[in-house]
Amino acid sequence: MRRGLFLPALIVVQGLCALFFVSDITMTVLGLRSRPISWQLRELIEIGAAVGLVLGVILGWIAFRRSQQRVRRAEASLRLLQATFKDHLEDRFDAWKLTPAERDVALFTLKGLSLSEIAALRETSDGTVKAQSNAIYRKAGVSGRTQLLSLFIEDLMEQDLEGDQAA
Repeated sequence: MRRGLFLPALIVVQGLCALFFVSDITMTVLGLRSRPISWQLRELIEIGAAVGLVLGVILGWIAFRRSQQRVRRAEASLRLLQATFKDHLEDRFDAWKLTPAERDVALFTLKGLSLSEIAALRETSDGTVKAQSNAIYRKAGVSGRTQLLSLFIEDLMEQDLEGDQAA
């Protein structure tokens, strides 16, 4: 909750301070000031607005640094997740005893590429990719692409449930 209100409050404070300076200059240039204010009050308002702007810069920098730290943590977490998932894929592929070509086809299949797209990437015929796909499905004990993908989704969901139960 605090984090959600911090940036909007910062923007409002900086906006009000900037509005003061812009409106003061505009009113002076256009001669719209109906009665002058005492110089002491004017100085206090200007000091307050300047402090508000400086504080906004400092707090803005702090918010920027924190957001950069969150981004770095999220990127590190994503790299770890990618490495873990890649290891999981390799373990499954090893358990199914897939050939290097079948591993490529399985990976492209999991990424959602069509048979013809896989064939074009691997510079083979559609028939070869279809035969390799059928061998993958047979070794994995599934009947098609959707079930192959669901094996990995189920693994992720089981790990999530195990993590929830441990917490």
